[in-house]
Amino acid sequence: MTDPTATASSRDMSAAYGALATLYNALMTGIVLSLVTRRGADVAREFVFRHFRRQHHEKFLPGLRKLGLDGHPAAVACALYHYHSNALGGVKTEYFRESDRKAWVRYPPPRWIWRGTAACAVPHEVNAAMLHGWHGHNGVSLGNPRLGFVCTGMITSGAPGLEGYYCEYGRELAPEERVRFVDDERMPRVEPGEQPKLDTVAWPAERLRRTWRSYAMEYVRTLVPTLIDLLGADEAEAEFGRMARLIGMQFHDETSMAIGIEPGTGGAPAFARYLATLLTAQGEDVTCDIDGTDAVVRQRGWRLMKDVQFAGDGDLFAGLRAWNEMWIGAALAHDRFMTFTTSGGPGGTVTWMMR
Repeated sequence: MTDPTATASSRDMSAAYGALATLYNALMTGIVLSLVTRRGADVAREFVFRHFRRQHHEKFLPGLRKLGLDGHPAAVACALYHYHSNALGGVKTEYFRESDRKAWVRYPPPRWIWRGTAACAVPHEVNAAMLHGWHGHNGVSLGNPRLGFVCTGMITSGAPGLEGYYCEYGRELAPEERVRFVDDERMPRVEPGEQPKLDTVAWPAERLRRTWRSYAMEYVRTLVPTLIDLLGADEAEAEFGRMARLIGMQFHDETSMAIGIEPGTGGAPAFARYLATLLTAQGEDVTCDIDGTDAVVRQRGWRLMKDVQFAGDGDLFAGLRAWNEMWIGAALAHDRFMTFTTSGGPGGTVTWMMR
């Protein structure tokens, strides 16, 4: 019998947090590319818009208060919010305050959301939907109809990253004016040593990676219900599940090696340790039992989707089945002859049996 807490603590949990963040980063990138290639740019654009608008409503105002930014001028507060909140998730960011009414934020390459070569396949309008979904709605949420966002460059059009500034105008903006795109302005150069800093600079690596993991988890928590709302439970399960299996296969070796498990060796017991370690890193209540060449991993509840609003149990179960395809893909990459079965549901205990 293996105690998953002991298994996880005997390894570098910092690495486990990083491995889980890698998987969930890939899930977000993968679903957008899947929608672009299989359902078209219009569907992908609508998904990205809804995803970021949903995140905005859930995270923006509470995050502004948590970061202590709600006392700043509106443009400055918004730019600082994106600078700090994304940096906490491991995203490269820069900030420049031009005045109380104009403040810049920049996301240099490589872009977190479009990992690796994915940036080559994302249509301009799909990337822009992120700004319409979140950045352009900040003024609305703040009750300031004069606040808008001006995008001065996007990596999908060849610019060195995504950049732009919040601007508080002297008049109220129409909805279509809340996000503008220009190509004749650039954010001034900033010196890294002069950038605003939170106390996170003194955090140990494990705490930073745990924060990065939570950042990536939030994308998946938003992704699943948004996709179900857009496509319906059956179509969303099929689309997300197909993509999740591919992500599990593609990233198994990288994430397995990251937590000290040699890919493709050790049979079911080794894969059970892999699965239990990553689920534990997610914060799940996990047990792992190994008996010779057989293994069972159990998860009580589903912390990943705790408090996420679904239309009904059918949607929640569809989300669980689709998410589980990532682990099926990883199991296939580890040992394609291994028997790997799943039972149970999110309201009770989910059980994975392998031999």
